[in-house]
Amino acid sequence: MRLHHFAIWCDDIETMRAFYMKYFGCKSNELYHNPTKKYTSYFLSFDDGDCQIELMNRPDITVEPTQRGFTKGMAHFDIEVGDEQAVDALVEQLRNDGYTIASETRKTGDGYYEAGILDPEGNYVELSAK
Repeated sequence: MRLHHFAIWCDDIETMRAFYMKYFGCKSNELYHNPTKKYTSYFLSFDDGDCQIELMNRPDITVEPTQRGFTKGMAHFDIEVGDEQAVDALVEQLRNDGYTIASETRKTGDGYYEAGILDPEGNYVELSAK
């Protein structure tokens, strides 16, 4: 068994799509649209093709923005971006581009080298080294 994909409800799937394509090299399928449900989605794939992100939008889905990542359910996900230098470089690029660095680069107690950032809609994303 393996994880095939995880899904994120988005307010602006075009902005989210552009973010994951630019910073993580994701490739995207064509926009899927179900006019009856007013639902749209994209599947984003990483180079290794092992796991995908599904970005979804439907106008009746809402969230309390101040609680994102701190309510029951998914707290964060991790994207392995390469070695420690790759983590450092991506954190600096995101910082310079105005994104929130939620947790600076560090070696964790369990031996991982990682940092935490917020994507354009406030989802907590860990960036880690191999």
